[in-house]
Amino acid sequence: MYEDGDGPPRPVDERAVRARAAEVRVAFEGLLQIRRLTNTGAAEPEATPAPWEHGRMVRSVALALEAAGIPPSAVDASGRRTAAGYRVRAADEDHEQQPGAVAVEWLGPPGGGAASDERGALEECARILDRLGWDALVYRGRGGRRFVEVRPPHPGR
Repeated sequence: MYEDGDGPPRPVDERAVRARAAEVRVAFEGLLQIRRLTNTGAAEPEATPAPWEHGRMVRSVALALEAAGIPPSAVDASGRRTAAGYRVRAADEDHEQQPGAVAVEWLGPPGGGAASDERGALEECARILDRLGWDALVYRGRGGRRFVEVRPPHPGR
């Protein structure tokens, strides 16, 4: 798993693509099972993040996005971005945000069009995460770049 959505270049051969999709599907089903087992009092246990996820928000949010078909960004061995997609990071790395949240960014290689796709892609990420029970809002940060701030749901949601 790409822990934050910023993994190595994506596989291109069909066998590797299918293997990756299977890994993500199994991992996401495991996450939903954790939700079913820990959210027994909820009307829709799969639609509420489990306490286990709160301590692993970067990984949980990245898994949810990839399972929904949103592509992760990718970097090569030198750290150069090779593919446009999401990247999840701890929000407390950014002093404008509060601890206990993660930020989803839309990144891509220079000149690759990620900036022009950013708004729509991040709005889709926010919709997916909202359906999965997270509080997810799109903001504009420094330099005008957008990001999604993701927090655990408010009590009573």
